[in-house]
Amino acid sequence: VQLVESGGGLVQAGGSLRLSCAASGSTFMINIMGWYRQAPGKQRELVAAITNGGGSTNYADSVKGRFTISGDNDKNTMYLQMNSLKPEDTAVYYCNAHMHGSGINYWGKGTLVTVSS
Repeated sequence: VQLVESGGGLVQAGGSLRLSCAASGSTFMINIMGWYRQAPGKQRELVAAITNGGGSTNYADSVKGRFTISGDNDKNTMYLQMNSLKPEDTAVYYCNAHMHGSGINYWGKGTLVTVSS
């Protein structure tokens, strides 16, 4: 499975961005997809996750009510709509795919989100 993120950039506090993650390869074996982020000097953390088919979602407390994760199975693409962005949301955002059966995790290369105050 290959994952390619896009949509990052520089935005002012209070603004919005939409990240995309395009998946290719054995996408039918994907069980859960998620967005993680890693800020400078910090550990990578889960931001949001969604089950294949979109039946269940999960969010970090810090983004609940501001971020929305969604997926388009026809396009093999996952999205993260980020609203009311804060400077503490600044990080590299990574797309993750967790495979059914093997449990292997695939990662994209990341996209940088910078929120200015």
